[in-house]
Amino acid sequence: QVQLVESGGGLVQTGGSLRLSCTASGGTFSTYTMGWFRQAPGNEREFVAAITRNGGNTVYKDPVKGRFTISRDNAKNTVYLQMNSLKPEDTAVYYCAADKVYYRLATIAPEYDYWGQGTQVTVSS
Repeated sequence: QVQLVESGGGLVQTGGSLRLSCTASGGTFSTYTMGWFRQAPGNEREFVAAITRNGGNTVYKDPVKGRFTISRDNAKNTVYLQMNSLKPEDTAVYYCAADKVYYRLATIAPEYDYWGQGTQVTVSS
C-alpha cells in the first residue's frame, strides 16, 4: 500500500511563495504519475498540476500556470509543488496523489489511486 505524506504548507502573504513536498513510501514511486489537487472550504477538490513518472511532461490548471511548478525527485520518492506569486484564492488544503496508470497525465481526481492527508495553505490579503 502506498502512503503519501505532504508537508510545507503554512500561512503566507499575498505575493509570497511556498514549496510543498510529498514523500511516498510502500510503492514504486518512479512508476507513478503524480498530481497535486486542492480543496477550499465549500468547494470540490480541483486539479492543480501533474507530472509524468520521468518528469518529462507536466500539465497545470490554467489559473496557476506561470506561478506554480511541479517537479519530482525519484531518488527521494518525492514530488514538489513550488508556488510563487500566491493569491488569496490559492488558499486551500493541498493534496498530492499517485496514479498507477503511468502513461497518462490525469487531471481528474477519480483517476488517482493513492492520496495524502493534505496540507493547509493560507494566503492572507
